[in-house]
Amino acid sequence: MMQIYNMAEVPLQEILDRSEQEQADVTGIVKEILQKVKTEKDAALFYYLEKFDQVTLDSLLVSDGEMEEAFAKTDAYFIETLRQAAENITSYHKRQVREGYTITEKAGVVVGQKITPIAKVGIYVPGGTASYPSSVLMNAIPAKLAGVEEIVMTTPPGKDGKIPAVILAAAKIAGVTKIVKCGGAQAIAALAYGTESVPKVDKIVGPGNLFVATAKQMVYGMVDIDMVAGPSEILVLADRSANAAHVAADLLSQAEHDKMASAVLVTDTEQMAYAVQKEVERQLKTLPREEIARSSIEHRGKILVANDLRQAVLAVNAIAPEHLELCVEDPFGMLAEIKNAGSIFLGKYTPEAMGDYFAGTNHVLPTGGRAKFSSPLSVDDFIKKSCFLYYNKEALEAVKDRVADFAQREGLDAHGRSVLIRFDERITEEKREEK
Repeated sequence: MMQIYNMAEVPLQEILDRSEQEQADVTGIVKEILQKVKTEKDAALFYYLEKFDQVTLDSLLVSDGEMEEAFAKTDAYFIETLRQAAENITSYHKRQVREGYTITEKAGVVVGQKITPIAKVGIYVPGGTASYPSSVLMNAIPAKLAGVEEIVMTTPPGKDGKIPAVILAAAKIAGVTKIVKCGGAQAIAALAYGTESVPKVDKIVGPGNLFVATAKQMVYGMVDIDMVAGPSEILVLADRSANAAHVAADLLSQAEHDKMASAVLVTDTEQMAYAVQKEVERQLKTLPREEIARSSIEHRGKILVANDLRQAVLAVNAIAPEHLELCVEDPFGMLAEIKNAGSIFLGKYTPEAMGDYFAGTNHVLPTGGRAKFSSPLSVDDFIKKSCFLYYNKEALEAVKDRVADFAQREGLDAHGRSVLIRFDERITEEKREEK
């Protein structure tokens, strides 16, 4: 049962101590996997497919024939759903596409910024107990919009050696260029180092289990990564106008992800707190993933009763949740007060699942309080920015003494000399004599 806490009696930090998230240390195992893939390449990937997935393959790559077969097997209704979701994701993210700029406000001076897409990106899509075509769309579409030329997707095959048809259908719609039948830390290694079948990429994105997350952290520096993702989180801020059954359903929508998932309700009324507590218990008994959801609710679920909505908002900003639902009478009026949240769902008819699948906003979000300084996955994650500058002789001469003085104050005389030498008459005269 979800515990209820009165915020006037118990400090927030004591109620929500994220440090209790203790997970096994798998760095030794992951390091061994990374090294084996680095040295043995495809042979290591085939080895781990047999060891972990109990499958023997002739090829690591999904063929065109498999893509066509999967597309044909996926029912037309879901294909249309995928297309509509892709359209929404594209519509939302294309507004993030940026162009470089050039500033020529001062005579003889040009400065600016150049935007270049990352050349090759690897996308990890989890498999195993469930298929996540939504992850394919959310990661691949922003990359495509950014101008990434090669998008390599890795995902574990089933016991039949095949990738779920819905995953391949989503990949086709999203514009993935190559698909590798491989999961786990070994897939991250393949993307980071490259093998005979898997091209080395410049950045790796996508969620995964502890082994995948650890591998991403360990290869960071050789390649870029999107973020360090932790267990899923939802915080629902509900006032007395909210529907307790709806709130309970939304909390459970994240609790069913993972036993370590966090579902939190913040409300300004005890009546709502007890109504949601009762409703969560009732709905839990009807869930196919009851065991997972119940463990999440009992160990990480919390209901916080605030004195008023102002205190409730302060709690939200301190927690900085991955997903935030504002189930209140005036959600748009409250939006300006929210400073820290990954994705914000406004009103009583915007459940978090809309962001997971269909609305168009990205569902790759900062967790663990990182919304205080991190943002959702976007087109910006798939580009690089270079600055450029140009001075003609007159423009440089006008500021040369200031730059040299600046350099000297930092004890870097060679910096200053590199500017002043261009106006040294002796050197200019020597050059003339050489000619």
